[in-house]
Amino acid sequence: MKRSRKLANLSQSIHHRLNMYALAAGAAGVGVVALSQPADAKIVYTPAHKQIMPNHSIPLDLNHDGKTDFRIKNTWYSTTSVDEDIVGSINVIPARKANAIVGYSHTDFKWASALAAGVKVGPKTAFSPGNKEMASGGYDAGTTTVGWCNGPWKNLRHRYLGLKFTIEGKIHFGWAKLNESCAKNGENSAFLTGYAYETVANKPIVTGKTKGPDVITVGPGSLGKLAAGASAMPAK
Repeated sequence: MKRSRKLANLSQSIHHRLNMYALAAGAAGVGVVALSQPADAKIVYTPAHKQIMPNHSIPLDLNHDGKTDFRIKNTWYSTTSVDEDIVGSINVIPARKANAIVGYSHTDFKWASALAAGVKVGPKTAFSPGNKEMASGGYDAGTTTVGWCNGPWKNLRHRYLGLKFTIEGKIHFGWAKLNESCAKNGENSAFLTGYAYETVANKPIVTGKTKGPDVITVGPGSLGKLAAGASAMPAK
C-alpha cells in the first residue's frame, strides 16, 4: 500500500505500539485501511490523568522517547521569618536549555501563559527561556488560615501550556492541557489531562487539537480500541 508521507521523528516506543495495534487489529479482522489514516499522523496526542498535589512533581515526556522534556512542580513550604508564612507555587521547568514555555514577565514574576484552545503555537510565538510560574498562594500562619492566590492559571480549567522542545537538535512544538485550583488557604494544585506534539520540525501546533486525519492518539483510548486488549500492550 502506498503512503503519501511518513510519520517523522517518532520514538521507537510509539512505533512499537503502532505495530502492536496493527497486529491486534488484524487478528480481530480490522482492515488495514482503518489504520492507514492514524499511521500517517503528524500530531501525537497522549491523554493523561495526573494530579499534581503540593510537594509533588511530574515529568512530561512529550514524544515518548524516555527523556523528560519538562517538569511540572508544585511546592508548599514554611518560611523562616518571625511571622511564619506558608507559601507555595506551581512551576513549569524545562529539562534542557533549548526548551521553552510560552509566557511573560510581570514585576518580579515570570508567568506561564494560560492559553485557550485553538491557539497556534509555533516559530512566531512569544517563548522565553527558564522556569515559569503558573500560580502561587499562601497564608500567614501567625494570624489566619485564610489565604491568597494569584497568577494567570488561578482557578482555571481547560487551559494549555505552549511548549517548545528539541528532538535530535531540531525544534518541535507542543502543548499540555491542565486544570488549576487554589484552596482557601492558598494551597494550589493542578491536574494534567493530556499533551501533544507536532512531529514535523518547526511546524506550528494548535492547542487542543486531538481529532482529525493528522492526529494519532497513544495510550489508553487510542488505536487499541480497534481490537480488544491492544491499548494495554506495553511499549518496549
